[in-house]
Amino acid sequence: MAHTVDELAVLVQGTVFGDGLVRVSNVAALDCVTPETMTFLDSARRVKRLEGLTPGALIVPRDAVEAVQKIVSCPLIAVEDSQGAFISLMLHFRPLAVRQTTGISPQASIHPSAQIGSGTNVHSSAVIEADVTIGANCDIHAGVVIRRGSTLGDEVTLHPNSVLYPGMQLGARVIVHANAVIGADGFGYRFLKGEYVRIPHTGIVRIDDDVEIGACTTIDRAMVGETVIGAGSKIDNLVMIAHNCRIGKHNAFASQVGFAGSITTGDYVRCAGQVGIADHIKIGDKATLGAKAGVMVDIPAGSTQVGIPCLPDKEQFRVMLATQRLPELVKKVEALEQRLAALIASQDAA
Repeated sequence: MAHTVDELAVLVQGTVFGDGLVRVSNVAALDCVTPETMTFLDSARRVKRLEGLTPGALIVPRDAVEAVQKIVSCPLIAVEDSQGAFISLMLHFRPLAVRQTTGISPQASIHPSAQIGSGTNVHSSAVIEADVTIGANCDIHAGVVIRRGSTLGDEVTLHPNSVLYPGMQLGARVIVHANAVIGADGFGYRFLKGEYVRIPHTGIVRIDDDVEIGACTTIDRAMVGETVIGAGSKIDNLVMIAHNCRIGKHNAFASQVGFAGSITTGDYVRCAGQVGIADHIKIGDKATLGAKAGVMVDIPAGSTQVGIPCLPDKEQFRVMLATQRLPELVKKVEALEQRLAALIASQDAA
């Protein structure tokens, strides 16, 4: 259903610049926008991305209106938080499906000792073993395996084929995406008499409230004690967190991050894609690690580090600039060597 820009502006408490009677029928990504759809710009610094586009309308930060009007002629909705306003209108055009209570599928395998809270859905082919406790209003999708003694809080969602090994503890509103594995044994072996001997892992994984775990991510159980994921942390797809790690609150890890064993992070730590961290490292509160950072020493709180091995960002960028000059420096050194050799030869001849 199409709406006028004026109507949409009311929904997000925005100010209209231009023709508020223009109608748009949907939202779109910036690079896919058409005259029938609307999109958003998140910062005045990115106005050049609008060149050549013909959106039906734009949501923009209030401080970007003048710059945007120089590039596009469509009506604008100016707001304080353009991304937040866009999300609100996206859900207006594309409302999410309302959760349905479907109950427990007869095709699920549930041990008689399992306790399942009211309003919880258990879908076909799910397996719930002995002494499992599941809170209220959870969604256990097809193919999920919850092994003996695990505990789930209220409103937990386990997407298809995710696996919880025995004794896992999940808080409220945890989301685990498809094919994630929580609680496999850590990669721990002793080298004895010429062979690797497996170390038993008897600990658990504890995932606190409001954590989201991406698809195909693996979080290993502790050898003893707990592997912990702190409340509010968000972990992307294909992340590996080894045994006995203790992740603080509200951490955010992008895809392919790898943590070796017994790493500790503070709160609000951020890791970009493919960060790798050696075992027993400590990462301070609000530290940020850039893509592919290789971490082999402790990182202080508030530090931003990049590179392999990682260094503080400004220092690493100086190293990178110096590295780019190496070919030029090599040529200069070779020229100096030739001049020196010629000078020595002339002195010897004299």
